[in-house]
Amino acid sequence: MTATYYVGEELDIFANARNWKRYWASEIGAYVVGDVLEVGAGLGANTEFLKSSRATSWSCIEPDPELVARMGLSFASQPLLADCRIQQGTTAVLSSDSSFDAVLYIDVLEHISDDRAELARASRLLRPEGVILVLAPAHQWLYTAFDRSIGHFRRYDKAGLAAQTPADCRLVRLDYLDSAGLLASLGNLLLLRQAAPTLKQILFWDRVLVPISRCLDGWTFHTAGKSILAIWQKER
Repeated sequence: MTATYYVGEELDIFANARNWKRYWASEIGAYVVGDVLEVGAGLGANTEFLKSSRATSWSCIEPDPELVARMGLSFASQPLLADCRIQQGTTAVLSSDSSFDAVLYIDVLEHISDDRAELARASRLLRPEGVILVLAPAHQWLYTAFDRSIGHFRRYDKAGLAAQTPADCRLVRLDYLDSAGLLASLGNLLLLRQAAPTLKQILFWDRVLVPISRCLDGWTFHTAGKSILAIWQKER
């Protein structure tokens, strides 16, 4: 198997965004049940926020062997995660008889050049009524050199992400998250023009802006945000 090494260096910094992880995890938790596949699991920093007793099994795949090794060490020290299966690779390496109730792409789909083909492959891994869950950066007009430096091919709006719906799935949710963060990103784009966020900025966003977004997003019916959430369900 050919190893793929992650080009970004932001995973360790964003691992500190625990309020943000709790927020989006609360939005999708009801769907994360049964046999779960987490695609592009990275350091495994999201798994602890998603894995619960409602998951019968949890499988992580990650193409970067260095991240796989770090994830394994981290999971081994956490009783809740110690039984997770970890495999190096992508969905393309999974056997044809693999099947899941939920396939997760948490800040991953934007790193995949052919996102339509990837979602179609994910749908083939689903059991009837299983779900694909995608969290991704929103709005191509926010695309910056930072996106490019960490391997983002694109950002998404609702129309663009809905257009990737697999033929045998129906879209059951499509919403923006983090309206306060959207304003901060716009300020950076127009004024600061920083190449990458600092740890101090990440902590301010996570501790101050994310709690504001949790209120504002509901009040505005998820019509604005710097991230986008999509959930598809496979037809029977």
